Amino acid sequence: MNPFVINLVYLLLSLSILLSFIRLAKGPSLPDRVVALELIATMVVAIIGVHAIDTGVASFLDIAIVLALTAFLAAIGFARFLERGGPRDD
Repeated sequence: MNPFVINLVYLLLSLSILLSFIRLAKGPSLPDRVVALELIATMVVAIIGVHAIDTGVASFLDIAIVLALTAFLAAIGFARFLERGGPRDD
C-alpha cells in the first residue's frame, strides 16, 4: 500500500485520539467521559489494524479483536454503572 496513505491514516487516527483525550479530561459529565474512553479504544483498535496492514503481520489482528471485545465489555459495564445511578457518596 502507498506509504503516504498509511502515514496519513496514522496521523488522522493520532489526531482523533488526541482530541478524544481532551474530551476525556474536560468532560463535562461522566457519560461524555465514557464515550471518549470508548472512542479512544476504538481508535487504538484501528491503529492496530492499520499497522497489521502496513507490516503484513496478521497476528496483530488477533490483538485488535481481543482489545475490541474488552472495550465492548467495559462499555457494557460502564453503561450498567451509569444506569444504576453512577457514583454515590454514601
